[in-house]
Amino acid sequence: MSGRRKSQTEERKVEESFKVTYIFPNGDTYEGECYRTSDGVVVRRGVGTQKTAIGITYSGKWSGDKMNGAGTLVHPSGAKYEGDFMDNMYHGNGTYHFPDGTKYIGNFNENRLEGEGEFTDAQGLEWTGVFRKRAAPGLKLKLNM
Repeated sequence: MSGRRKSQTEERKVEESFKVTYIFPNGDTYEGECYRTSDGVVVRRGVGTQKTAIGITYSGKWSGDKMNGAGTLVHPSGAKYEGDFMDNMYHGNGTYHFPDGTKYIGNFNENRLEGEGEFTDAQGLEWTGVFRKRAAPGLKLKLNM
């Protein structure tokens, strides 16, 4: 390490955001904000949309070249997640729409239903309770009177 301290102008230059449209070798596309690291690597940060060659689309916030913050992920099957992301995973509050029309609103932990939530079944009945991975013991039917 040279011991030379970067000037504020140099640090600002490194942190400047810019917009790109990029096509990855596998056919995925990204359109949105990026920045260049001190090593010269361009990473996604800010707001952007990535579309995969197989039809998955993510629109939302990026940080550290990963989905981080509020966003929407849509699958070709019709499944859709709207909510918080952390390190490319559903994490925090969100809504997951299943392809069969059912829906979960609540907390997610690393892509899993985790904590207080509400599930709407195929008949439109709403169930509330605590969800743990694939189980939800003690769900209660929510009566709308």
